Amino acid sequence: MKKIGFLYVKGTLPAFEDFGHLPTHLVKNNGMVNGFKAHNELDGLIIPGGSIIESQSVCGDLKKEILKIASEGKFILGMCSGFQLLANQTDIGRKSPCPIEKKGLGLLDVSFSPMIGTDRVEAKIVDHSFLTEGLVGKNLTGFHCHTYGRIAGDAKPVLTSLVKRTDYTNDPREILSGVRNDEGNVVGVMVHGALDENPELVNNIIEFINADEKDLSRIKEANKTLLNYIKTEIGVGTGITVDKTNLTKNVNDSIGTRIIMMASTGSDSGKTFITTGIVGVLRKQGYKVGVLKVGPDTRDIVPSLYLNKEKMEKFSSIKIGGLGWKDFKQVLEDIKENNYDIVIIEGVMSVFTGMLNKKIPFSSAEIAMSANIPVIMISPCNKGGIETAALDVVAHVEMMNQLGINTAGIILNKVYDKEIGESTSKFIKRRAKTDFLTFIPKIDLTERGNIPEVEIKLEDFCLNAMKTVENYLDTDKLLKLAVEPKFNDYNTFKDILDHFS
Repeated sequence: MKKIGFLYVKGTLPAFEDFGHLPTHLVKNNGMVNGFKAHNELDGLIIPGGSIIESQSVCGDLKKEILKIASEGKFILGMCSGFQLLANQTDIGRKSPCPIEKKGLGLLDVSFSPMIGTDRVEAKIVDHSFLTEGLVGKNLTGFHCHTYGRIAGDAKPVLTSLVKRTDYTNDPREILSGVRNDEGNVVGVMVHGALDENPELVNNIIEFINADEKDLSRIKEANKTLLNYIKTEIGVGTGITVDKTNLTKNVNDSIGTRIIMMASTGSDSGKTFITTGIVGVLRKQGYKVGVLKVGPDTRDIVPSLYLNKEKMEKFSSIKIGGLGWKDFKQVLEDIKENNYDIVIIEGVMSVFTGMLNKKIPFSSAEIAMSANIPVIMISPCNKGGIETAALDVVAHVEMMNQLGINTAGIILNKVYDKEIGESTSKFIKRRAKTDFLTFIPKIDLTERGNIPEVEIKLEDFCLNAMKTVENYLDTDKLLKLAVEPKFNDYNTFKDILDHFS
């Protein structure tokens, strides 16, 4: 049968999308497939997104095999971070006073630098390649989800994307999002979901490898087997496997999917870190876990998807004030089809940020209010100290209570002194009226690779998050706090003002 390789090393996102259900064989660090060198076994190679460049997980024999596949005229498709791997270099020095350049394989004559993109996009095909043959001038759909999206160089363009926002700012324009090598057999694109949403691209790959209907049927069957295998592991190369005893058991024997929100008193609270750890631990226990993001910055839930091997869906981003992908009412309808045991919603900034904007909804609080979603509030101690974090979260929860939002629990995060932390517990429980209170100590995550806004090595960040949650958070209690949502409606701007007056 025809064999399509799929790079499976630290930092890759093997289930972030379906890749047209084409991958049939995993290519790991040793560059071997079925005990033979990959270039002798494969008809082509797909390299997924992730943090491949930051993780520096491609070297030695694997690097040689990828270069050999390209030199033999077989196809290579790099997606996002996979595209960066094929390029000359990527500057990962976001928030650094000087560039931090990581070398790629040099198969595509471009380089990358920081530019955040999280839109759903239309992309226009502008040149021929193994992927785009016969499609020049046509539009594709998909989504961007990257931190290093600025492309410069001399490689021939094959795709341009119409973007609405970059770097958190409205800036509608057309940008370069895909290139090819001179021969046209190596292509890099930034448009995730391109193969899943545009079957004509899949057809081109099938034609390029001269696969017939019988080959295609075998490819699809091999892909099912491959995906089932991939989903037995938490993350990539961790050795952590899913407990199968819970795979058919729904939370609390409920028929519907239960939901809970992780919100906070402000940015830099640790929402992404804690959410990632919870998702990983629950998946390890065998639960099917969904994860959503309030607002457009879907990058925040990528670490969770790395661990639990679920896709970035069209409903993964909850629209607020026109920013994001789908309205929450439709999101709740869509998740019913995925049979999740539990869905974790990660809020944006403070739970109240945007609440007094006349656009409704524009905050995590309004999303929680609209469907009676219970909220776990996270308050960090790294800025104003433990006492300030306690006062801050109590003030937030008291206002949430006035608005009718169910605060199901509180996490005091980055606690640097256990004794002081415990001395605040009676005050918090009395004023916030919740029994679920957890203290998470300050975790040393100062090294580059552990901070999403600076640079993230998925395996390091995710395993640290899982370990922290396993040590300090009762996930069984959290499961019981989640509820089956019932969408009511959003409060009007006047309703919200009346609550605050």
